[in-house]
Amino acid sequence: MKRYLLAVTFFICFLTVQAQLKFDREIKTGLFVPKGAWLVGTTLSYTEMRGSDFKFFVLKDLNGEGYTFKISPFCGYFFTDNMAAGLRLAYARSYVNLENLDLDLGDDLSFNVADQDFLEHSCIVSGFLRTYMGLGNSKVFGFFNEARLSYGYGQGKDTSGKGNDKTGSYQTTHNLQIGIAPGLAAFVTNFSAVEVSVGVMGFDFKWVQQTRNQVDSGHYNKSSGNFKIDLFSINIGMTFYL
Repeated sequence: MKRYLLAVTFFICFLTVQAQLKFDREIKTGLFVPKGAWLVGTTLSYTEMRGSDFKFFVLKDLNGEGYTFKISPFCGYFFTDNMAAGLRLAYARSYVNLENLDLDLGDDLSFNVADQDFLEHSCIVSGFLRTYMGLGNSKVFGFFNEARLSYGYGQGKDTSGKGNDKTGSYQTTHNLQIGIAPGLAAFVTNFSAVEVSVGVMGFDFKWVQQTRNQVDSGHYNKSSGNFKIDLFSINIGMTFYL
């Protein structure tokens, strides 16, 4: 726990020092979004997979289905020109039903996986601070940078086998994230814009508590620092400015 607090303290101190350092780079930031405006929007993603007797390289007789779904509405208020503070909510759900999968790696190296089910859903709440800068003198295209503090809670279960041979586990997850996500906004009307953002750095802390067959229990903790582009955090959505 001390390592988590030390990492968070270091990150906050780093941002504070950077904010206090003032360099005159002669960058002229014009008015892109005025004080007093509101922004509301949402991002949505959905993926569905289904296979029947499918073969791909060493994978054979793949039978199963699954989907992933995530929706994330958000809103914010511009308390000064080009700078907004807001709240983001997110719900994510994943499901996989693997009826059969054969893995053929050659002679005497064949494996079979069957009757596997996995279901997980989570809720995430985030507070964010977003700053904007127009692309030159353009009022249509602009960059923004979003600093986020997020907390997520999730539940999941997986089962294996059928009938009396069926086993499974249940788990709860707590997740704390601190990160930065730059992006690009392109206005398609005076009051709406298409936005694309991607996470590039931050800290991630995760705690998992698991119960197997309602008897045994276990736990798993993970902490990491990310200082590269995270392709899994790309967000594309529509935002309205009121």
